[in-house]
Amino acid sequence: MGGLSLPGIIWLASYPKSGNTWMRAFLANYLEDRDKPVSINDLPNHILGDGFVAQYETYSGRKVPDLSDEEIAALRPKVHDWFVMSRGKDVFVKTHSMIATIAGTPLISPGATAGAIYIVRNPLDVAVSFAHHFEIDQQRAVDSLCEPNYFLPGTDDLLVQFLGSWSRHVNSWTNAKGLVLHVVRYEDLVQKPVKAFGQVVDFLQLPNQRERLKRAIAFSSFRELAGQEAADDFVESRPDSDSKFFRAGRVGGWRDHLSEAQVKQLIEVHEEALRTLGYLDRHSRLRGV
Repeated sequence: MGGLSLPGIIWLASYPKSGNTWMRAFLANYLEDRDKPVSINDLPNHILGDGFVAQYETYSGRKVPDLSDEEIAALRPKVHDWFVMSRGKDVFVKTHSMIATIAGTPLISPGATAGAIYIVRNPLDVAVSFAHHFEIDQQRAVDSLCEPNYFLPGTDDLLVQFLGSWSRHVNSWTNAKGLVLHVVRYEDLVQKPVKAFGQVVDFLQLPNQRERLKRAIAFSSFRELAGQEAADDFVESRPDSDSKFFRAGRVGGWRDHLSEAQVKQLIEVHEEALRTLGYLDRHSRLRGV
């Protein structure tokens, strides 16, 4: 990984329901290079998450409910530095945060950052998956993706997650100055997996070994991940829901769920980002999704 200024965090960043867990599973399998799949419930040991309450309580010695928003913000770069120091090398960290400043402190600490892989998915499909995962109606999900200051409230386990709208999130990462970045589309992972995952391996400057690559892709396939969840559950599933984390993963599933008005709303709000990422042609028509 000599092209990335290591040691530091390599962020696996995405808007929720865009393929982050799939990417984590692929990387865990590629790095481990075993003859059987890595357990989905072992993923947190391979790739950290940036918003767990327990991390902030361990580092600060205080309970998160006793900390002000400003104190939590001030802890964030210290926790990020702690991630790097605890591994003593490059460390993969999952995040759904946009790149922004909250209470005077960046959500993504530049000083601890080596680079990032940004996974992006057509927001029409994101909206469908978002509604299912959070068990909200489809219009509320669409509105959430269009809300510039949208955030997910904190839980007993997770801090507040500042997302912004889908396109604000996308732009915050893809236009970040000085960030060593690789952008990968969810749709390309589905339709051209060997090429798309191979480009991730190349970005990380790992040995690009074709059989190892194909094995890691197979071991992180939707069928494999869903099968593991069915057999053993998934530690990152919502504790207050019986719905499955790995539900469908389809490209273009939005056609069965979104109304014409909802499609129009998402395209109008996110038109520029959609076109830049190749989801719209020059006539603002959806392309390949």
